[in-house]
Amino acid sequence: MSTELSLALVQDAAPGSLDEFRTRMRGLVRQYPRTELFVFPEQHLLGAFDVFDQSDLARHAEPLDGPTCKDLAGLAAELGVWLTPGSILEAGDDGLVYNTMVVFSPSGELAASYRKIFPWRPVETVQPGADFTTLRVGGERTVGLMVCYDAWFPEVSRQLAWMGADLLVNVVLTPTADREQEVVLVQANAIANQVFVASVNAAAPRGQGRSLLVDPQGRILASAVGAESTVLAATIDLDEVRRTREYGTAGVTRPWSQFADTDAPIDLPIYGGRIDPRTWERRR
Repeated sequence: MSTELSLALVQDAAPGSLDEFRTRMRGLVRQYPRTELFVFPEQHLLGAFDVFDQSDLARHAEPLDGPTCKDLAGLAAELGVWLTPGSILEAGDDGLVYNTMVVFSPSGELAASYRKIFPWRPVETVQPGADFTTLRVGGERTVGLMVCYDAWFPEVSRQLAWMGADLLVNVVLTPTADREQEVVLVQANAIANQVFVASVNAAAPRGQGRSLLVDPQGRILASAVGAESTVLAATIDLDEVRRTREYGTAGVTRPWSQFADTDAPIDLPIYGGRIDPRTWERRR
């Protein structure tokens, strides 16, 4: 079974409407007809929504079975592609609002949803999620989902890699100067976990751009040099994850094969088995 995956990372300005997004997607599929997975930035469909003004989140939020997701599911089925339109503001059954990444399958199903675990505090006031999410994108190809600031917490990438992800897809809306550091983190997360990482940031004027795709050895396969709208199209072989772990990064380093059967367990008292928000400040 093929382990290759063709993907298009769409560093774009936000569309003015769903109709505009549908038109954009139809054009992209004509331009990249063999591409299986299309990925857009965080909160891409929220248009003029100001990330720095979160005073009325509920007005922009919808449940996952609402009209926006139904429309996107139909679009994915029409085009026969895997579609990640970034994240949406989800109105949860609990009355709270989440920043939720969604993935639609070529059959028109909501294949996965992931609530951002680490909102960008103090600006982002959504409720944090609590569950890590991976999904199979046909066959043996496993993708882990991350939203923007999650990439700053190495525990997220490690957990998704431990769950079997070969590719981490990080949708991003970074309008600030620390995009330079995020580019380094993309490579670091790929190297430390020996996985592919795709980081898709918004184009100007909402974002700083500089989207990139990195392989399990930390090599940049494709990158946007600036903040203008562009598409990074590539075909990757996810079996490279297995090869890198078997033969080592740069032919040397094999962290997933570190331990011998005779090694003693290592306690990690910093977490006590979990990250507890009530004690996080004291652990610093």
